[in-house]
Amino acid sequence: MSSVGDIDGPAFMRSSAKPLICAAVVASGAADHFGFTDQELAVASGSHSGEPYHVAAVRSMLAKIGLSTRALACGPHLPLHEPSAKALAAAGEAPGAIHNNCSGKHAAILALAVFRGAPPDGYLAADHPAQVEILKGCAALLGLAPDSMAIGVDGCGIPVIGVPMRAAAVCFARFSEPERFPAAWREPIRRVVGAMVAFPQYVAGTGRFDTDLMEAGAGAIACKGGAEGYHATAALAKRLGMTVKVADGNYRAIGPFVTNALARHGVLSRAQADTLARHAEPKIKNYAGTVVGEIVAR
Repeated sequence: MSSVGDIDGPAFMRSSAKPLICAAVVASGAADHFGFTDQELAVASGSHSGEPYHVAAVRSMLAKIGLSTRALACGPHLPLHEPSAKALAAAGEAPGAIHNNCSGKHAAILALAVFRGAPPDGYLAADHPAQVEILKGCAALLGLAPDSMAIGVDGCGIPVIGVPMRAAAVCFARFSEPERFPAAWREPIRRVVGAMVAFPQYVAGTGRFDTDLMEAGAGAIACKGGAEGYHATAALAKRLGMTVKVADGNYRAIGPFVTNALARHGVLSRAQADTLARHAEPKIKNYAGTVVGEIVAR
């Protein structure tokens, strides 16, 4: 094991916890009950870009649950995918909650609520039955006592967990060997990780780091970034897990650091790392389009 900085104090996982949340939904039986596809599990585990196929996947999930987009309490924002945002504006449409990068996760949580017979309304609250089940599941996957996790409110409104980066890295390392999880969690983790690596474009989107990294890994890497400079990676072939938290919360350091660290540990070959060059050493341009610098991991 190698580490730098405080890996035992709590750090909010933000959206890097989405695969764990999705695993809790799968473990409950809700995903099978509603017939969610692997693409839908991937979008539930991801932070999508609001491209048409992402929106279609979330609409499909809601239709299977029997709910409309009005049930989503994540709030609206423009698609992260610029062409999709421009197309929405050109059509004279305002963005809706379904375009929120977290809408897939919210649809999955609503599925759990409906499956358990709990009211969809109020599903954001930490004491809602769906969230209670999810938080308990996250603790089990992380090997932590539920009351040891710090609980805050994420940008999309759900409870967000603050846990030691060591525990999160070990959890992601175990993605490569699901039998190291308690028995009830082995198949849900296989399902979720399998969906992510099979359909990485649903986890993020066109040009996004997580999608590009998993595509470069060719089935050997599962990863999920989170806000405020958090990122978690499972190097499946190497049986390694890595978590990163940028101290000042600036996400622009993630691509260079993660790519460099994975190459250094033999997870990415030189050829694979080269396909990620625009993430590994992104160029900085001024408003005139002139390259004036670059970001490099040291």
